[in-house]
Amino acid sequence: MTGAHLEKRSFSLAGHRTSVALEPAFWGALEKLAATQGQSLARLVQAVDEARLEADTPLASALRVHALESRQGLSPDQVVPPDHDPL
Repeated sequence: MTGAHLEKRSFSLAGHRTSVALEPAFWGALEKLAATQGQSLARLVQAVDEARLEADTPLASALRVHALESRQGLSPDQVVPPDHDPL
């Protein structure tokens, strides 16, 4: 379900077209991140897609988490999943 508050963009990933719907604030954060890294938004999306640890994680979710981690100065390996039990 795509709400009116979501903005849809299309990319070529792994040889096929993929559409992703995110809130404009997330697209803005990802665009700024890509610019600071000297790469295109498409290349950033491709890198996030390739780095997904679980294939069943939706790309939109992975992009949101990536944007949040980047804003917080965290790398993906520093984030502890909420269901992680250290004992």
